[in-house]
Amino acid sequence: MDLSVLLPPTIILISALASLAIFFIGDDRDRLRTALYLGAEVLKLGLVLAMLWGIYLGESYEIRVPVLPGIDFLLRADALSMLFLVLSAGLWLVTTLYSIGYLRDAPHRSRFYAFFGLSVSATAGIALAGNLFTLFIFYEILTLATYPLVVHRETREAMRIGRMYLIYTLAGGVAVLAGAIALQIITGSTEFVTGGALSGDEASPAVLIAIFAFLVLGFGVKNAFVPLHSWLPAAMIAPTPVSALLHGVAVVKAGAFGIVRVVYDIFGIELSAALGVTLPLALLASFTIVYGSVKALFEDELKKRLAYSTVSQVSYIVLGVSLVGFLSSMGGIVHLVHQGVMKVTLFFCAGVISETLGIKHISKMGGVGRRLPWTMTAFTVGSLGMMGLPPMAGFISKWYLGTGALEAGQGWAVAVLVASTLLNTAYFLPVIYVAFFGKPDKEKWEEKRPPSRFEADWLLLFPTLIVAAFVILVGILAGLWISPLGWAEFIAAQEWGYELD
Repeated sequence: MDLSVLLPPTIILISALASLAIFFIGDDRDRLRTALYLGAEVLKLGLVLAMLWGIYLGESYEIRVPVLPGIDFLLRADALSMLFLVLSAGLWLVTTLYSIGYLRDAPHRSRFYAFFGLSVSATAGIALAGNLFTLFIFYEILTLATYPLVVHRETREAMRIGRMYLIYTLAGGVAVLAGAIALQIITGSTEFVTGGALSGDEASPAVLIAIFAFLVLGFGVKNAFVPLHSWLPAAMIAPTPVSALLHGVAVVKAGAFGIVRVVYDIFGIELSAALGVTLPLALLASFTIVYGSVKALFEDELKKRLAYSTVSQVSYIVLGVSLVGFLSSMGGIVHLVHQGVMKVTLFFCAGVISETLGIKHISKMGGVGRRLPWTMTAFTVGSLGMMGLPPMAGFISKWYLGTGALEAGQGWAVAVLVASTLLNTAYFLPVIYVAFFGKPDKEKWEEKRPPSRFEADWLLLFPTLIVAAFVILVGILAGLWISPLGWAEFIAAQEWGYELD
């Protein structure tokens, strides 16, 4: 076999095999576990970047294994899959460095890292899936691999929320499977095709709309559409690295990515618009955007405020692809990356504050910015990015979503973006103000970590500053083809059949 066949399964198996090995390493073997884990991550990221360059040059990477008559296990790399894959591989490395500091001396570390790695392997499988059945397999593996992370602390409340998480996400998987089976019956294939696999002649419009609804419902659970979102804020009981994984890298992104595949590569933009399903999808995304922002406004617990922010922000991706405009497609696709980098930054900061000072609620954060200046500077960067301040990542996403809405004659969506931005400002600025200008109440602080040369454990602080820097860099470098925006333009051009200069 040549590299075009070997690379996709190898990229998935690297982290999976490392995770399986870690199951058998005791919690006291920190150096061995860290060396094995980080070595696998660096190797995986290197192979992902090599494949990214190959895709840009026009090379193909695919492996197909027949499973049942007419159904293949299919892994295939394309431009869209590489955007998601680079995000997950890159943030996996940074989040692992953070988690080493976060879980220092904590129990069950080997179990945590093993399931963490399996979750990222499942995410890579979702990215590289070439058809709905393959995507479904990894979609369910992701649910099962993240469940032990959600219940990692093994408290009664954690177990209750874990059951809730399983009920929501497994039910979503059933809906995806139902849609995939229906597609297989009427078309004989569920393969992803750039521009859309369906012509519209396969079945009546009512049947196609019903299939679309099942698929969007199934993926919408992990995307946290209202009213399917309740599991996400509740899952904040998990350790902070898991929250970052759920919000920025894997779970909610898997839902958004699945919806993008359905709209672009199963139904296609033209057929989706002709069936009249894009406007209801855009309205659902818009309602979720505003609802999540309003809920965040009244939440005092920092991680839960960030969770409701995710409920809002991840639906920007779906809004962009459902507005039926080239520029809005770019805005939605690039937000896959931008939201991930910004949200991981914010959750890392929340973890530093919690692990260093024992503070979990905004009302107790008075003066924290003077005790943790670098951490709160990173939080400010992530927050300003979410608000859409230029030249940060969030501004790029919102600019293309807004201009794309106008281009597509969907001016009402601009009002949604403006409302969301005002709400973003209303729930982020008070946190920044309290931290930097509020009166310190050191009696409420619990110095949980021993003093260090830095304001916090360097394995918590440095990864936080790295991802915060990327919030700025991806905005400043947005004009380059190697930026997330440049790659999003490349993807959108393929889906719309445009030729780039």
